[in-house]
Amino acid sequence: MKITEIRTRVVQWKGKTIPLPAHFCTNPMDLLSWQKGSMGNFAFHEWLLVEIFTDAGLVGLGNAGLAPQVAKLVVDLYLKPVLLGRDPWDIELLWQHMYRSTMAFGRKGIGMTAISAVDIALWDLLGKAASQPVYRLLGGRTKERIPVYASRLYAMPLEELAAEAKRYKDAGHRAMKLRFGWGPLDGAAGLERNLELVRTVRQVAGDDVDLMADAYMGWTLDYAKRILPRLEPFHLRWLEEPVIPDDISGYAQLKAYGRVPIAGGEHEFTLFGFQQLLEQRAVDYIQFDTNRVGGISQARKIAALAEAHQVPVVPHAGQMHNYHVVMASLNSPIAEYFPQVSVEVGNELFWYIFDGEAVPTGGSIDLDESKPGLGLTVNEESLKRFNIIE
Repeated sequence: MKITEIRTRVVQWKGKTIPLPAHFCTNPMDLLSWQKGSMGNFAFHEWLLVEIFTDAGLVGLGNAGLAPQVAKLVVDLYLKPVLLGRDPWDIELLWQHMYRSTMAFGRKGIGMTAISAVDIALWDLLGKAASQPVYRLLGGRTKERIPVYASRLYAMPLEELAAEAKRYKDAGHRAMKLRFGWGPLDGAAGLERNLELVRTVRQVAGDDVDLMADAYMGWTLDYAKRILPRLEPFHLRWLEEPVIPDDISGYAQLKAYGRVPIAGGEHEFTLFGFQQLLEQRAVDYIQFDTNRVGGISQARKIAALAEAHQVPVVPHAGQMHNYHVVMASLNSPIAEYFPQVSVEVGNELFWYIFDGEAVPTGGSIDLDESKPGLGLTVNEESLKRFNIIE
C-alpha cells in the first residue's frame, strides 16, 4: 500500500454563533486589561481536515483545531512531499521524518499541530487496512466503557449554571468541569465570584460527583496561590491550567503546595515537553491533546511515560483520536466530553464536521468494534454550512 495523495481543507463556520459575554472564561489575554474580552484570541471557528489517499482505495482522516490555515500550509508545503509514495505502515519512520525535517521551525505549536493531523490520518488508515479499530492496534480494550466528564459550565448567571450542571447529573455524568471567569485584575471581588461558581456547581452535583475547574492559563502564580486554600473545601479532582504552560516551575510550586491536585498539558507538545513536566513533578494529571502533541504516535509514548511516573492521563477535548488512546491505556481512567451545543468558542465544530463521534449514555461511552480505524466519516452535506479553503 502506497500513499498517492494528501488533501487538506480548512472549514470555516459561517453560521450563527453564540455571543460570548465578558468573563465567559479566563484566558491569557486577561492580564492585558485594555484588550480584555470574553475569550480574547481563544475563540476559533475553523478546523483543519486532512485526508490521506492510497493505491488500495483506502482513505485516512485526520484533523486539528489550532491555527488551521497555517497548519494547512505546513502540511501542503513540508509534510506532503515527505509522505507521497511511501508505505503508511512505516508509521514511526514517517513520523520521525516529518519531525526531523521540520525541526528548525516546527518543534512545538503549529508545526507539531500539522504533524498531529497527518499522523492521526495515518493511524485511521492503518486501522482500516487491518479492519480493526485503532485502539486494537494500540493494545486493545482496557475497560468495558470509558467514563466521560461533561466539560462546559462556563461562567454565567448562577441560576443558568446550576441548571446546566443538573442536566449533566440527570444524564448520568459522575464528573463535570467548570470554567472560571475572573482573574488577577478583577481583584478580591472577582475571586469571590469564582468561588461562587464552584460553590453553585458543587451544591447541585453533590459530593458523589467529581468536580474539576479550569483557569485556562488566565491566572498568575500569585493569584493561584491566593485562591487555592479557598478552593480546598470544594474537593476538586483537579485545577486545570492555573498558569501559562511555559511556567513549569509555577506548576511545580502549586502541586507541591498540596491544596488541590494540578492538571496541565493541553498546550504542551512532544514527548520531551512532557518529560520535563513529569521529571519536575509539576502536574498530578497529564492532559495532552492527540491532535496537538504529535498525533497517536506520540500520544502512546507520552501515555507510557506518564504511567511510569504514575501520573494519570486524561486527554483534552474528547474526540475519537483521544478516545482510542484512552481505551488502550489503563492509566487513563476518564475522558473529556464536549456536549453538543450551538457554536460558541469552537470546541463544538467537530460535531458538525464528522459522523461517528461517540455520544455518552449514562455518563460513559463505548467504541464500536465493528468500525475500523477511528470510526469516523466526513459529513460532506454538513460541510455546506462552512466556507472551504482548499
